[in-house]
Amino acid sequence: MLKNKLNTLFIALFISHTSYANAQSSVALNKSVIVKIGSAAPKSGEISHLGIDNENGVRLAIDEINARGDLKIGGNRIHLVMVGKDDAADPEHAVLIAQKLVDSGVVGVVGHLNSGVSIPANSVYAEAGIVQVSPSSTNPDYTLKSKKTVDGNVSAYRVVANDAQQAPALAKYLKSIGGKSVVILGDGTQYGEGFANGFEESAQQQGMNVIAQESVTDKTEDFRGLLTKIKAMNPDYIVWGGMDNQAALLAKQMKQLGMTTSLASGDGACTEKFIELAGKSSEGMICTYAGEPLMAFNERGLRFIQKYEKRFSGLRVQIYAPYAYDATYAIVQAMQLADSIDKKAILEAMPRVDFEGVTGRIRFDANGDTKNGGITINQVRNKKLDYVKSVYLNDD
Repeated sequence: MLKNKLNTLFIALFISHTSYANAQSSVALNKSVIVKIGSAAPKSGEISHLGIDNENGVRLAIDEINARGDLKIGGNRIHLVMVGKDDAADPEHAVLIAQKLVDSGVVGVVGHLNSGVSIPANSVYAEAGIVQVSPSSTNPDYTLKSKKTVDGNVSAYRVVANDAQQAPALAKYLKSIGGKSVVILGDGTQYGEGFANGFEESAQQQGMNVIAQESVTDKTEDFRGLLTKIKAMNPDYIVWGGMDNQAALLAKQMKQLGMTTSLASGDGACTEKFIELAGKSSEGMICTYAGEPLMAFNERGLRFIQKYEKRFSGLRVQIYAPYAYDATYAIVQAMQLADSIDKKAILEAMPRVDFEGVTGRIRFDANGDTKNGGITINQVRNKKLDYVKSVYLNDD
């Protein structure tokens, strides 16, 4: 009798232990592995609206992927976490921020916004063997002169076209609408001067008269002395290489001086914020941005705008949020292709990334540049950016 009771107790204990072990195993299988993706952009200062816009693009992509709950790597369910840092658009500070992201354990970084910040920061990411995908840095040197990892892998990628395409597209367009003479003005940063120099070369190739190329700093607020000198030169266009906050001051002061010269710019000033800051003085400004037209010209773009405004309580897309969104998905696809959350494996898988993003087809050449990138030309009309045309790399 005692023996039967002991056998019954043993069986009960065995079943209980087995059930507990199975439950624990089930919990382990369902438990998510946390993977961090970095976001670096200026979230303070004069161009914080652009940095926050970029970070919002990253956040939106991560929110979507987590909500679906179907991202599995190596048999484990993955939960993505964004680690966002403010680089203040400052090259020296960006290097410190890059190291903080590396130390936090991110497997990839979406950023930075400015070329002059992305370039020095890339040395940190390359040293750590981490992929950096910029949604908005357009200076050709960012990829062409980026540092490779110790294993010889490209570490710098971007999902937008570069100034080697953007500046010629603007020069060609201005020439096509009757522009004969220009004064070029850069803000002294790697982005601004790179765009200005690229435009000068392109304008000369188009047969335009480059009367002068001037340089200020990215802190200049009073352009009136320089504009008085330019007014006497009477160019058809002033072409600005710099950001939207200064472009707005430039446009206002041109109007105050009664100038008939028109303003044109690259992507740094091709934003809704420029129109807001410049007011009536923004009217007529022609600008480019390095990518395909997003706003209301295709179904993907419309869906993105709707999702963005809903997620961020009515905030409007500035310019490169959709590119930050696609850059995030590029890192995630590399993770899937590698079937690994190891940063080295992700980096090695980046050349195989290929998908239809919200901004178009995302794939990269051997330098880390986007293949077949487009340039969009806009003009400010009736207080909004109106789409004019698209120019693609293979266009004549």
